[in-house]
Amino acid sequence: MKLATAGMRWSLNNNIKEETVKNDFNFDGLFTYDLANNHQGDVEHGLRIIKEIGKANAAGGVRGAFKFQFRHLETFIHPDFKDRKDVKHIPRFMSTALTKQDYARFTNAVRDAGMYTMCTPFDEESVDLINELNIEIIKIASCSASDWPLLEKIASAHKPVVASTAGLSMDKIDRLVSFFEFKNVHFALMHCVALYPTPMDKLELNQIRLLRERYPNVPVGFSTHEDPENYIPVRMAYALGARLFERHVGIAAGKHKLNAYSSTPEQVSKWIAAYNEAKEACGGEFRSPAPPEELASLRSLMRGVYAKEPIKKGEKITRDRAFFAMPLQEKQLTSGEWVDGIEADRDYTANEPIDEIVANSPLPAKEIIYRIMLQVRGMLNQARIVIGKNSSIELSHHYGLERFREFGAVIITCIDREYCKKLIVLLPRQKHPYHFHKKKEETFQLLYGDMEVELAGRRIKAELGDTILVKPGTWHKFHTLDGAIFEEVSTRHYNDDSFYEDERIARLPREVRKTIIPNWNALVES
Repeated sequence: MKLATAGMRWSLNNNIKEETVKNDFNFDGLFTYDLANNHQGDVEHGLRIIKEIGKANAAGGVRGAFKFQFRHLETFIHPDFKDRKDVKHIPRFMSTALTKQDYARFTNAVRDAGMYTMCTPFDEESVDLINELNIEIIKIASCSASDWPLLEKIASAHKPVVASTAGLSMDKIDRLVSFFEFKNVHFALMHCVALYPTPMDKLELNQIRLLRERYPNVPVGFSTHEDPENYIPVRMAYALGARLFERHVGIAAGKHKLNAYSSTPEQVSKWIAAYNEAKEACGGEFRSPAPPEELASLRSLMRGVYAKEPIKKGEKITRDRAFFAMPLQEKQLTSGEWVDGIEADRDYTANEPIDEIVANSPLPAKEIIYRIMLQVRGMLNQARIVIGKNSSIELSHHYGLERFREFGAVIITCIDREYCKKLIVLLPRQKHPYHFHKKKEETFQLLYGDMEVELAGRRIKAELGDTILVKPGTWHKFHTLDGAIFEEVSTRHYNDDSFYEDERIARLPREVRKTIIPNWNALVES
């Protein structure tokens, strides 16, 4: 039997994690090196490419996968065309075919280099060979991304899958994503342009961002065919959100020529270096505190708060009794920390700087509420959830505003008729205590973040999109780690229909446990 290109895995070495046998394979930071037919049918040349690329991968400090291409030539090419020289690709496939023993040598070399094995099958028989050889990852070429007989076979292999999307309409990508999700395939998508090589004005790198926004739970990468000496696209792709990368590799030696879109080991090293530079420049995925030197630089340009007149300890420092000016002195309150009506911690003389310690004074309720709602607004924006400006907002604070970030929720009422729809926002690490409703039946659906619901003593970890039914009379509570937004659809809401386990909450009047904000505008105007 002859195939165009293939590989085999006997065992994993210590550099390759066992995550490949699970459904949680980590695609992040994966670099794929496609041998394609660049071995030119010469086994020793192919082994040299694997060895040299492996060195470049190891030196770059990234997780690498070396990829082969499988075509079962006996059936892949129509018998009437096998000897034709005038049909594109067929002569190259036939002339570079290798034996199964050759593939075994190749794959051992990949294993020795500390890389994953990966393969692109172009027919169903090749998937069988992938299973037989226990190759870790399957790649789907763009030309096969709507080949449903092949995709069905690939899904049945139960392996991590990377799919390229060159030339596909959004409808076809939607169908591919839906198919893999239905089949429970762990997969990633690759933005790709099938022009060899791809000029800069055809790279369409914004498609990376589009794919990430359309499929937020799917890893997105960049399969590249631009000039190997062009290291700008990999930097841009990372900045736009690509997290796995692929390109063709090879070595020009003697009779073996290299095409215009394949990288040599030296170019691979520069490619990885460009990625690492972009990764460092882009920094973390989340907002972290600024370094001390940056804060010091900013403080040198800030204004401090000064007493305009003598102020006694315990008196309120109102706007007419203070002024803001440079320089900002050591341990002085900044103008950005100023809250009208804060209490003086000691006696102050005119023109004396106000100590920063006053920022630790209890905040007015209005300021606490404003800061809470700023965080809620930010979560809604991040979740791409738009709330009407006239929506009624309720802060539920079971143990007071001071403990709201520990116990409570923000409840946004969208509809309240015979049926009711609300959005519930939980801030990070916030809990809502045990309670039940005598009249109301409600269903929760998680839209954003994470949430665990305890329902009559049974804990349910909600996944995005999950619905949880809470029948009347059922004790329930919920909490979040990193924050959550969920929809509550219910029968009519009644203000006197919440009964709490904690008697301290139950004894409090509703108006003490709740703060009502008529709408967003009222919050800003207050």
